[in-house]
Amino acid sequence: MYSNQTNQDMKPFKINVPENVLADLQNRLKNTRWTDEPQNAGWGYGANPTYLRELVTYWQTKYDWRKQEAALNQFPQFEAEIDGVSIHFVYVKGKGKNPRPLILTHGWPDSFYRFYKVIPMLSDPAGFGGNANESFDVIVPSLSGFGFSDKVALAPDKIAGIWMKLMTEVLSYKSFYAAGGDLGTAVTKSLANQYPQYVKAIHLTDVGFPGGREDWSTTSPEEQAFGKYAQQWFFTEGGYIMVQSTKPQSLGYGLNDSPVGLTSWIIEKFNSWSDNKGNIENSFTKDELLTNIMIYWVSQTINSANRMYLELSRASYMGMPKSEQRVEVPTGVAFFPADGQLPKAWAERRVNVQQFNAMPRGGHFAPLEEPKLWVGEITSFFHKQG
Repeated sequence: MYSNQTNQDMKPFKINVPENVLADLQNRLKNTRWTDEPQNAGWGYGANPTYLRELVTYWQTKYDWRKQEAALNQFPQFEAEIDGVSIHFVYVKGKGKNPRPLILTHGWPDSFYRFYKVIPMLSDPAGFGGNANESFDVIVPSLSGFGFSDKVALAPDKIAGIWMKLMTEVLSYKSFYAAGGDLGTAVTKSLANQYPQYVKAIHLTDVGFPGGREDWSTTSPEEQAFGKYAQQWFFTEGGYIMVQSTKPQSLGYGLNDSPVGLTSWIIEKFNSWSDNKGNIENSFTKDELLTNIMIYWVSQTINSANRMYLELSRASYMGMPKSEQRVEVPTGVAFFPADGQLPKAWAERRVNVQQFNAMPRGGHFAPLEEPKLWVGEITSFFHKQG
């Protein structure tokens, strides 16, 4: 069992979903009004109709939320009000000598659950065959607007300010390390840019895509190819960004009302962005897919989570936010093949690259899909930084 001492600025938190919420969910699943489906659609039109029905049947007949809830509650969890926003976070103290404080930031459409496999590996490396002296105090917040944090959508720069107060004022660290991916990349970069005197180093699984401000005449052929890849990706995979950056409220009513609608919106991303070789369950179990979805469902935060894209879009329109500026803090980068072929030259334009590695397998949700690879990368990098 884990145990942590608390201070007056943080209150213990335990996930305890009311039974009537679970009963209502089962009724909604039972009464789903299924839409028409193209023959042999596969994943070619979005969510795979055959797999979606299989997953929903499993949800109704075999999935055990109470079991998953108990597993999550093994981690010490807390809430703290910072700048008027209640933030939920996991906080596990590391074993061994002088564990290093590390804040991990998830993205969309995942949750703090992205890191559930790696929290024990980072806090107790000896228990997994690692070096006991390379442990971390692991802090995993739910982004504002996500999961069990308040339903307040904020741009990455504002969230970074909250993370700074969480680490230095609530948890009393004088310096710390940070890692993330997806929206977590933006928050982590902003932390490093706003508070370089506190952030000793960061680690990322992506560094950001081209945003339209680039002078491509000064870039390498590899970077230009990456720019073309990014453009194609936005046309084939980026529809959700356009919707959530412009009209998120219109989408929110349907996703918050229908668990099958919510599931179809999320699992399509987990399929497309993972290194699953044509079978999503090569990367994630049904329980893992559904537990992540349940965090959105029981907290009713899909709408506020989606709105973060609009807040980010508005911040970018108003100027160059700290989350988009080049990072000078030492940075490690590990890119996973299903997340795109990231040229080192592009990474060096965005961050101060001190370690850059191409992973042999894995995708966008690396800590969930390839936890050992991801833990090995960040452990080796951070423990070289002094």
